[in-house]
Amino acid sequence: MSMAYAEVIGDPIAQSKSPLIHRFWIERAGLDADYRAHRVAEGALADYLAERRTDPAWRGCNVTMPHKQAIIPLLDRIDPFAARVGAVNTVVREGEALAGYNTDVAGFLEPLEGLLGKQHLFRMARVFGTGGATRAVITALAGHGFTLVVAGRDPEKARALLEELDPGGEHHAVALDHFAQATDFAFDDREGCCDLLVNTTPLGMRGQAPLAFDFSHAPPGSIAYDIVTDPVETDFLQRAQAAGFDTIDGLSMLIGQAAAAFVRFFGVAAPRERDDELRERLAQ
Repeated sequence: MSMAYAEVIGDPIAQSKSPLIHRFWIERAGLDADYRAHRVAEGALADYLAERRTDPAWRGCNVTMPHKQAIIPLLDRIDPFAARVGAVNTVVREGEALAGYNTDVAGFLEPLEGLLGKQHLFRMARVFGTGGATRAVITALAGHGFTLVVAGRDPEKARALLEELDPGGEHHAVALDHFAQATDFAFDDREGCCDLLVNTTPLGMRGQAPLAFDFSHAPPGSIAYDIVTDPVETDFLQRAQAAGFDTIDGLSMLIGQAAAAFVRFFGVAAPRERDDELRERLAQ
């Protein structure tokens, strides 16, 4: 039998860091396996899955833009949590069936575990974006008691996402440019509060304009979290640090979601004790 492999699919895909992450772990774990990147154009998803079903060496795939929602009706089984998020980023062969999971939520929450283990009087997150990744972020934060302000170019899309994913929550939808101009809003005492600023847009990615956010909108003690991975130190994170805020970069979520997928593909846990070395490689 040929060597077991998994892969990441999307379009574009050349920029994906997933092969580097999974190969790093495959090597450390001593597995006879591989992990690749495979471009699948928007209309070619059904053909791709039909082909892979007949390949016994294929263990599954990670799914990135633009397929996280489109792939759902093409699978045999959807994990209930992935169905609730409305996005699949990991497909695994289970017997004859192809099953869809979401590891983005776990990956997003991983670097926040210490923070979320504490008691807070109030939790609020300002979330920028309304794309596929935003679904995972809204689900993750609403599940941990956050009041959300979701900002999108189209506030109606932000409102629709909130109503779909957490209909009982007292959340708010606003226009993205609301945060671009300075404010003189006087924040109340944030003692005992937990405030997050989360960029889920492609803004700040290499080749894209930066996220227009004025830090006068950030409550004292906020943590800025950017899920963009190229570059790792985005303009948003650099300006957050300059303004005295703690930051979390996109590699945290990327590595976390990859680890949750790795164990499903290869049946062993990712060797996370080498995370520092892995981060160095990813940042190059």
